[in-house]
Amino acid sequence: MTGEIAKDRASLRVDLSAERATILDVAQMIGLVNSFAERGEMLPRTPAELYETLRDFFVVRHEGEVVACAALHVTWHDLAEVRSLAVREGSQALGLGSLLVRACVDEARRLGLKRVFALTMKPAFFERLGFAQADVMTLSRKVWNECYRCPKFMSCDEIAMLLDVESAAP
Repeated sequence: MTGEIAKDRASLRVDLSAERATILDVAQMIGLVNSFAERGEMLPRTPAELYETLRDFFVVRHEGEVVACAALHVTWHDLAEVRSLAVREGSQALGLGSLLVRACVDEARRLGLKRVFALTMKPAFFERLGFAQADVMTLSRKVWNECYRCPKFMSCDEIAMLLDVESAAP
């Protein structure tokens, strides 16, 4: 399937869209997210976590298969996190990650949130989308809820990226 995705990049950018995840997507989302977690690139997710936060998730499907996912998780009255951003190997560099982040930012705007952040090891990706590096200590303490269970908690190598939703281009 990944070869088919790479064949026609122009039509894919037109044909694929970010959609709300459904119950039927969860098994594929777990495999996708946890494949990156096994490499230490993101936190693993359990089936229970994905079912509980299903309404946070957007997916990109190709021929019925989830090839990318991301979540917008509200952490406070004015702040949400883009998390669990994962694009299947072979489907990367097609703009799917950007598509998902834009969907998350649009949702944040719709909800009336002022800021969106991401914790990442790839800050350049988020900078291209208008995010700027931020001191994680300036974010709400709610940001730390998941940090405690991260194996890298005492030696975190992620960079906080922040976007002002109101000034971001729609």
